[in-house]
Amino acid sequence: MGFYSSFWKILVAPSPATLKFLAIASLSGGGLTAYAVAEPVLPDEKDSMGKQKKKVLVLGTGWAAISLLKNLDISSYDVQVVSPRNYFAFTPLLPSVTCGTVEARSIVEPIRNLIKKKNGEIKYWEAECLKIDPSSKRVFCRSTVDESLAGKDEFSLEYDYLVVAVGAQVNTFGTPGVEEHCHFLKEVEDAQRIRRAVIDCFEKAILPEQTDEERRTNLHFVIVGGGPTGVEFAAELHDFVHEDLVSLYPSLQDFVKISVIQSGDHILNSFDERISKFAEQKFQRDGIEVLTGKRVLSISERTIDMKVKSTDENVSIPHGMVIWSTGICTRPFVKDFMEHIGQGTRRVLATDEWLRVKGCDDVYALGDCATINQRRIIEDISEIFKAADTDNSGTLTIEEFKEVIEDIIIRYPQVELYLKNKHLFDPADLLREVEGEENEEVDIEGFKLALSNADKQMKSLPATAQVAAQQGEYLAHCFNIREKCISNPEGPRKFRSGGRHEFRPFRYKHLGQFAPLGGEQAAAELPGDWVSIGRSSQWLWYSVYASKQVSWRTRFLVIGDWTRRYIFGRDSSRL
Repeated sequence: MGFYSSFWKILVAPSPATLKFLAIASLSGGGLTAYAVAEPVLPDEKDSMGKQKKKVLVLGTGWAAISLLKNLDISSYDVQVVSPRNYFAFTPLLPSVTCGTVEARSIVEPIRNLIKKKNGEIKYWEAECLKIDPSSKRVFCRSTVDESLAGKDEFSLEYDYLVVAVGAQVNTFGTPGVEEHCHFLKEVEDAQRIRRAVIDCFEKAILPEQTDEERRTNLHFVIVGGGPTGVEFAAELHDFVHEDLVSLYPSLQDFVKISVIQSGDHILNSFDERISKFAEQKFQRDGIEVLTGKRVLSISERTIDMKVKSTDENVSIPHGMVIWSTGICTRPFVKDFMEHIGQGTRRVLATDEWLRVKGCDDVYALGDCATINQRRIIEDISEIFKAADTDNSGTLTIEEFKEVIEDIIIRYPQVELYLKNKHLFDPADLLREVEGEENEEVDIEGFKLALSNADKQMKSLPATAQVAAQQGEYLAHCFNIREKCISNPEGPRKFRSGGRHEFRPFRYKHLGQFAPLGGEQAAAELPGDWVSIGRSSQWLWYSVYASKQVSWRTRFLVIGDWTRRYIFGRDSSRL
């Protein structure tokens, strides 16, 4: 990205609504672009006590944003939502949409249906965010509605609290040809395009005067990325081909090929090893080619160039269609915001354990667009020891340690993970491991030694819907009890400055994950190191995904689509 500098000149227009003009100068492009920014005049919202409500501005309508809005008590807040997408999409079912197992409209719920509340109103603006200005607490937006309609497209909104929940975009890693020749699977529109493209490949291959080599090329479907999305799409596509399309295009059956390219040694490497191994064996039985240990160098209109890691050899394979599913990266306007607040060297927006953006106390970031920068316990070890050593003896007794261990576990969740991994059910056993059973006291060096390995348990949270939904629910809880916690904080002790944190920090609870593998079989990884593979797991997947729908409307539609597919098969119309 080039270096951009911006300046604003504010003019007051003689109209009822305040009109401002935003001028953005692009040094790298050498041009000057002017945006007319209309600031809507909105009545000040007041709560039941007559106090002016704080303005909460939410960017996005994904998992984190919807979870926040559904759980937020808006009687105390003036809530506004900005998103170019006027619906919520149940993204875990996107692979099913690509092959017609589920229809696109069955997994989306209009945002205005979801934000209807009895005790207040949530305002929604269909627009994209262009810029966040934390110094003036203002967000600049542009409407994504038809530009031919009357009125200005640009406007700005003020906020007291900003929640950034805009998700992320596909990461191409700068690989040549990806943008031009690959399909992505991040949005509902992506799934619809893939569905049409699959049918196009078959219709082109069945045309007369096509050579066998051309048919093999057109019907070679390549998935780059062996993660959950790529594997599930490969399984869905295999079922679509062999359960539906083969009967419609019987002469093409022997030309169809599905390949999964993975740079690592195994697919589904974020799952239990047993699931990864089973998935590879099932794909081998199904005829899905799994190419591990290969890195894609470039993609052209008809070929993929790869490097074999083990031999350093470059190879090329033909393709008719490529799905790129390798990871995510930060959206441009979030990256600009990161530059503005001193996080320009980071790859993703950093927050603290309360989901506050580092350097901006009134800005929160949830979901795929952010990562929690968990504080290491070793950074505060001396302050913790001083706080626990109530008699200033220079040593810590077991009883003194027990007085602070609860706050330590709440503030530093890696300590609890460390205790579980060491099978230490009594936290005091940490000290006994260092000093022995006989000694009931430990000095500062022994205390450091006891907790020195706890920080090794720290891991970044996965970019999943489950994490985003839990973060949205957590932040809504914090907003709901904010006034109460100012005078009566519920959080752990502040070991450095004294007092207590207002809220408990966010704690993610992993509820398990699924990997549908086709043929009415799925793999489930559930809490407690429980792994389930087979048809029973597929039915568990059906029940969980049906129950997690955000409305009864989408729940009935999704179940209806599954039933329709079971009775009549998938629809192969190109719509």
